[in-house]
Amino acid sequence: MPIPISTVGEDNVTQQDGNVAMITGAARGIGLATAKRFLAEGWHVVMIDRLGDLLQKEARALGSNRAHPIVCDVSMPDQVASAVAETLDAPGRIDALVNNAGIAEFAPLLETSFETWTEVMATNLNGPFLMTQAVAPHMVAAGRGGAVVNVTSISGIRASTMRVAYGTSKAGLAHLTKQYAAELGDYGIRVNGVAPGPVETAMAAKVHTPEIRQSYYDHMPLPRHAAESEIASVIWFLCSPDSAFVTGQIIAADGGFAATGVGLPDLPARG
Repeated sequence: MPIPISTVGEDNVTQQDGNVAMITGAARGIGLATAKRFLAEGWHVVMIDRLGDLLQKEARALGSNRAHPIVCDVSMPDQVASAVAETLDAPGRIDALVNNAGIAEFAPLLETSFETWTEVMATNLNGPFLMTQAVAPHMVAAGRGGAVVNVTSISGIRASTMRVAYGTSKAGLAHLTKQYAAELGDYGIRVNGVAPGPVETAMAAKVHTPEIRQSYYDHMPLPRHAAESEIASVIWFLCSPDSAFVTGQIIAADGGFAATGVGLPDLPARG
């Protein structure tokens, strides 16, 4: 079924010269690194986050008039609609959407409350659904195609303990990525996902003890945490013309973690 576009203003989609990316969760971490990468490539960047004070601070620190912060909780439909409307007012178009905003609550299955489950799903799964539903009609109306990248996780590819809500939300997001790719391809809109493994974020610095880090490294061909900029580079690739024939894919940027099984470190020594 075609996306309804009767309410889209044609004037709005042609106001601004230069490509525009909307990036959610852009006040820190992978989202902020992605904003920096798109700015370096000459794009306008609409930085979306619900952490208003931090968002404004980081946007100012970028020192660019092409960085446009908008305070928005992506789990709230009215706020999403307002953010998209503000973007179409200025800078005036949307060429790429990066659904990066997410929250992580780690607890055993039997200790995970319905309230926690609902909160995680609201941001990690409802948020990308709402953002894409709001942005895609404007991409269709503009007639230029576009790119959507969802930031999933290796926790959505491989199950592990403590991640019943987080992992399930990211697995759902991976499938939502494929659903959107199937339905938006006729309009030239590509939809892909990036599934990071361990990344050197502020959250990882707090919760990844030396023992947890070693557990990751024992099962990774590339035994280290990724830099935030390395994930941003994969996101950039999936939004760039270099990936013009790529859609419906989940790219694991995880040092090989999802590709391997349980390591047997003593096997080579035993011949």
